[in-house]
Amino acid sequence: MSELTTEPTEAPKKSNKNAIIIALLSLVIVVQGIKIYLDSQEKQEIKTDLTSTEQELATTMQRMTEINAELDQKIAEVKKLGGDVTDLQKAKSEVEAELKRSKRATGKEIKALKDKVEGYETLLKVKDEEIVKLKSVNKELLSENVTLKTQKNQLGDSINRLSQTKEELATKVAIASQLKVENMHIVALSDRGKERESPFKSRQVGKLKVEFNIAENKVAPIEGKKIMIRIVDENGQVLFDVARGSGTFLLNGKEEFYTESQEVLFDNTHQKLSFLYDKGSEYTSGTYKLEVYTDDYLMGSGQFTVK
Repeated sequence: MSELTTEPTEAPKKSNKNAIIIALLSLVIVVQGIKIYLDSQEKQEIKTDLTSTEQELATTMQRMTEINAELDQKIAEVKKLGGDVTDLQKAKSEVEAELKRSKRATGKEIKALKDKVEGYETLLKVKDEEIVKLKSVNKELLSENVTLKTQKNQLGDSINRLSQTKEELATKVAIASQLKVENMHIVALSDRGKERESPFKSRQVGKLKVEFNIAENKVAPIEGKKIMIRIVDENGQVLFDVARGSGTFLLNGKEEFYTESQEVLFDNTHQKLSFLYDKGSEYTSGTYKLEVYTDDYLMGSGQFTVK
């Protein structure tokens, strides 16, 4: 009777052990399958982005090639008409240098190339206008050489004054179109969501909340803008952590750090922006300056104090 009661008990144990092993193997297979699928999707996205970047670069370089040919044409025309080709020759040297560079580029480098293309296109349009004027002058000189030589000199002076006025106007417009900050409000936000006005106690600052409006500016164009904030301590050090959204930008030709940024569409509607910055550690006691930038200029600033 002892043998009859022992054998039925061991059989289910063995069966359960086999079932567990099979279940574990099945789970491993499913996990590996998911990993392979995710890796495949990631590689496809990288390949798509790379293809798009290469196509964009190819299109930009093709336009550069076309501009190079147009510059040759303009140089020949202006020379024939007796005009100054210094700026055209300088532009041609720059374009040829770009065409000789590596055929690989980052998105930022492609953006810079596109900006250069726009600049060269503007130069070509200006030269078209100059060529029309030079042709007019040369036609008149054929019939009345002595008198129209004086007129040509006067026209040259007028063009120079016009260029100078145009440059001065462009500078004034650029300054006038700069965006400004209004109604800046800085509060400390505790881990429970309670807001406190400056000065704060270090332990009460879970996150820093910054809100402000972009002032109305009828001169500024409606366009995308990268708005950056910099939190600067009493020693002039910028709070900076790449893992929390920090980065660098050019300010007066020098690379500077920013604490956090947002990409926005400036639509001239007195829009309100809000930043929620998590430092990840306690603030040292002192007075901090908070600066707001876009492009390469300061939009406005404020400050807060930590006890």
